[in-house]
Amino acid sequence: MRQLTLCTLAALASTMPFFAKAQSDFPSKPVHILVGFPAGSTADIIARQLAARMSETIGQQVVVENRAGAGSSIAAEAVARAPGDGHTLLLSTIANSINPSLFKVSFDFQKDLAAVALLAETPGLLAAHPSAPPTVKDLIAQARANPGAISYASAGTGTVTHLYGELFNLATGVKLAHVPYKGSGQAQVDLMAGHIKLLFTPAASVIGPIKAGKLIALGSIGREPLSSLPGVPTLASAGVAGFDAGLWFGLNATGTTPRAVVERLNQESQRVLAMPEVRKQFASQELQPLGGSSESFAAFIRQETEKWARVVKAADIKAE
Repeated sequence: MRQLTLCTLAALASTMPFFAKAQSDFPSKPVHILVGFPAGSTADIIARQLAARMSETIGQQVVVENRAGAGSSIAAEAVARAPGDGHTLLLSTIANSINPSLFKVSFDFQKDLAAVALLAETPGLLAAHPSAPPTVKDLIAQARANPGAISYASAGTGTVTHLYGELFNLATGVKLAHVPYKGSGQAQVDLMAGHIKLLFTPAASVIGPIKAGKLIALGSIGREPLSSLPGVPTLASAGVAGFDAGLWFGLNATGTTPRAVVERLNQESQRVLAMPEVRKQFASQELQPLGGSSESFAAFIRQETEKWARVVKAADIKAE
């Protein structure tokens, strides 16, 4: 046993110069953060906050590139195929954990991209017309008594707002009828008109109508209750399993990136997330900064990918 321990320590010691060199050589050129959504999107806002602050301390410029399309898979594939030196990063989102179950992608999100840090999440919300059941408990009771009679809207088939509804069905054993829209704008209009009863949506988009009394909030989706809507419970606290994470955003590198560089990027991300000006900017966008280790983010990605795969399979969802 002692001989094995000494051999193991010797092997570890032999790798230390490599890791030290990997970290000391990084960054040797500008760092690019690829965003799979257009400029002005929430993912883009987060990436630009991160890039601006990191540029001040790492000794190289950090550039944001928008490569929208295929639910962020175009940007993710570009990072997966990039050299593993930490200079090409992905601003990942919840979409990246859903896409493998809906589309044929030419890369493995968990293996071909290294988890760096979970950055933030924006809460989701189950919003309802005032004529809908007033609580989650009442909604479940009425939906069980009348399967398919209560409808919910989404921004489209295969979107996270659609999958939230199917997750609700799976977790509670009810059958809410899905009404897909092409985007959330018209869905919200029809919700306020009472044409549909429910809408799963990012919270920020409906806080105004809720405060104006045009809509009601049945429950939020995320780790913490919404500070802007005190008294609204989380769906998780209402007993609906699987809703303890909102629409999340993270940072990933190419899968072959040296561990030392991944950890350097994680540390830089934590530093940015702790800045008061960044936290203030995030709060104005209904974003909650998160952080944590690269290992915890990798575990979270596995959990999210497995969860959405179960939902897609159970609901037999086919991407349009």
